[in-house]
Amino acid sequence: MTDDLPPLGAATLTVAFIPGVTIRKWTRIWDERHPDTALTILPTEEANAAVLIRGREVDLAFVRLPVEREGLSVIRLYGEVAVVVVPRDHEFAGLESVSSDRVESLEKLVRYPTPGPVKDAVALVAAGVGALALPHSLARLNARKDVAAILSDGADETDIALVWPAENTTPAIEEFVGIGRG
Repeated sequence: MTDDLPPLGAATLTVAFIPGVTIRKWTRIWDERHPDTALTILPTEEANAAVLIRGREVDLAFVRLPVEREGLSVIRLYGEVAVVVVPRDHEFAGLESVSSDRVESLEKLVRYPTPGPVKDAVALVAAGVGALALPHSLARLNARKDVAAILSDGADETDIALVWPAENTTPAIEEFVGIGRG
């Protein structure tokens, strides 16, 4: 432990994260500052993150907003830009960006969250069934050669936040949140 940081009083801190969120920057800083407090990292599906927090199975979770905030502390970290995923031969496929109005005019447009796994929705787009509007990180995570992800100019960003039970704010949680906020 570095000399200028007080002990955190926790042997481990458990952090969940959802698909598309890359947490290595924060875990690396944590490991450098607090080598005596281990991080347990748990990837989880988006719908499960709040359940893990409310059930106290994890100390903190990276989530996409909105979430039911009652009883939770919520700190927004950043916004994700929106994209539209279309088949590789679609008229948008060669563009760098397209207006959100043009995206909204697409037939068979499905918006995130999808009714099933995102990879299945992307497979349907590849098959020519429609188009998909979702956060850029999820498009990148589910990228395929037969689809294109195009920036949707003017579309609302999706917010990524850290959440934890409000009554369970510990020095370790405060430190991790501070690292997350930069």
